[in-house]
Amino acid sequence: MNKVYPDAKSALEGVLKDNMMIMSGGFGLCGIAEELSDAIRESGVKGLTVVSNNAGVDGIGLSRLLETRQIKKMISSYVGENKLFAQQFLAGELELEFNPQGTLAERIRAGGAGIPAFYTKTGVGTLIAEGKEVKEFDGEKYLMERGLFADLAIVHAWKGDTAGNLIYRKTARNFNPMMATAAKVTVAEVEHLVPAGELNPDHIHTPGIFVKRIIEVGTAKKRIEFRNTRPRQDRAPAAGTGVEI
Repeated sequence: MNKVYPDAKSALEGVLKDNMMIMSGGFGLCGIAEELSDAIRESGVKGLTVVSNNAGVDGIGLSRLLETRQIKKMISSYVGENKLFAQQFLAGELELEFNPQGTLAERIRAGGAGIPAFYTKTGVGTLIAEGKEVKEFDGEKYLMERGLFADLAIVHAWKGDTAGNLIYRKTARNFNPMMATAAKVTVAEVEHLVPAGELNPDHIHTPGIFVKRIIEVGTAKKRIEFRNTRPRQDRAPAAGTGVEI
């Protein structure tokens, strides 16, 4: 089975449809499947439910799908730096299912493991608990949370082979590995594609059995999500050196 495709558009051909659920890996701007996300935008599919920790920042990645109103609902844990995400939600134009970050991660992991639901103490007695089953174990109350399983997962890896095995680098190893297991079809974009057999089996994070299609995108752009600086005059010299730190 040939899993390698020449570009994002061809890799998503026959997979995309209106009103589907898509899992999108990454955290902020790290490990996001930017080329696959842009190809989804170009396809014009609408009514999407997107599972992602957040939507990055304005003008990049999933935010470009918000610009074109292709996303109907977000299942996320953080709005953060994305003004458009917040504006659409506050205006009632975008459905949002908020999750504590650990709960979101476990819902995805559970979906990939074939677990339909689980219980957690996180959120008991808060707004998160509204409409959810509460059960007592050993004198403590727990919420029932449903596992998540999508129609499509798009993930970004540092290196992959032609069999679909993936290795993520540093912070990009966040939601990507678990999302790769939790969808009917997983499409991966990788910075470096090598022949099957070249990756050290002990270094593989996502086994190729979970990946149906793969593209090579070259080295990812290293963007800064939030730049925090201070004026030069505020820097104090190190004691006894006269050297600024």
